[in-house]
Amino acid sequence: MKKALFLTNYPSPYRVAFFDMLGQELDTTVLYADRIEKKTHRSADWFVSSQETCHSVQLKKRMASFGGRDFCIDVLNWLKKDWDAIVLCGYSSPTVILAMIYLRLMRIPFWMEVDGGLIRQDTPLRYRIKRLLVSSAAAYLSSGKATTDYLVHYGAKREQVWEYPFTSLCEKDLLPQPVSREEKQALRQKLNLQDGKIILSIGQFIHRKGFDVLLKAADKLQDGADIYIVGGEPTEEYLQLCKDLSLTNVHFLGFMKKEKLIEYYKAADLFVLPTREDIWGLVINEAMAFGLPVVTTDRCVAGLELVEEGVTGYIVPVGDENALACKMNEALCADLNKMGAAALEKVRPYTIENMAKVHAEIFRQEI
Repeated sequence: MKKALFLTNYPSPYRVAFFDMLGQELDTTVLYADRIEKKTHRSADWFVSSQETCHSVQLKKRMASFGGRDFCIDVLNWLKKDWDAIVLCGYSSPTVILAMIYLRLMRIPFWMEVDGGLIRQDTPLRYRIKRLLVSSAAAYLSSGKATTDYLVHYGAKREQVWEYPFTSLCEKDLLPQPVSREEKQALRQKLNLQDGKIILSIGQFIHRKGFDVLLKAADKLQDGADIYIVGGEPTEEYLQLCKDLSLTNVHFLGFMKKEKLIEYYKAADLFVLPTREDIWGLVINEAMAFGLPVVTTDRCVAGLELVEEGVTGYIVPVGDENALACKMNEALCADLNKMGAAALEKVRPYTIENMAKVHAEIFRQEI
């Protein structure tokens, strides 16, 4: 059996599930560089530390920490062992950069896996640094066309890039068919939601998520459309904006566990992510898995990969409240059942089972 070593940040649930499934196909060892307790933006029960079919290791010999990322020199002990493939997840963490330098010095080829990427207007120095790091890999695993374009921009050769379906969902998480109108209505009564069209959005109340743009767009929605934003406590800025715009169709909901959140996905008509930048945006996968059309921006990689204009949703320019309102209204006036069914079929290959299968097939062919 082929032996693969992965170096990544921390054991999030979907990564653990992915490595477990890949471990059924390959002899897989995973090194985690960052400490779980430092990820304070996540609740403790979100993380998973045990794995069933692959060997997982929490690196411990830390020399320093940079920007919340640990610098673990014990990674070198693992790189010295015999592997058929070494995969570095990303290229920006200090431990990964150390591994990259060592592997280059020892002339050991390695793969680079990137879950998403957006080309920016970099300074010449920043571009050269990124290009130096990205171009050092021998081969690449990319989450799709937008990420491949990103890698090529920073020095990868397109023929060295293999794409895979990136997701946090298992097959069991996808609905067999869109939610019926009767079930939606029953859930709305249970959750005490409004009777009209329901727009759902999920994310932290931070500037990058673009909820200020969504609130400004809310003032331009058709009558009977309500927005529910799940993300914890809204900041004073958002509360004041609602007051200034006299918004009565926006409702803030606190953080909720997966079981409760599923009910809101099923009760909604449309999902909106007004992000200013998401290197992927896994909530897009989740929304489509519940048969929801999606409106998001051109700075969301998941949207660029999964949203087909007018079929599974719409893409709007980042920060454009008028375009966002226009496309939300257009979606609400369209055949939501048809768009939701198309969204569900589009995301159906994006399962952790299939992600592991594609990885295994690539490694069998290329190593």
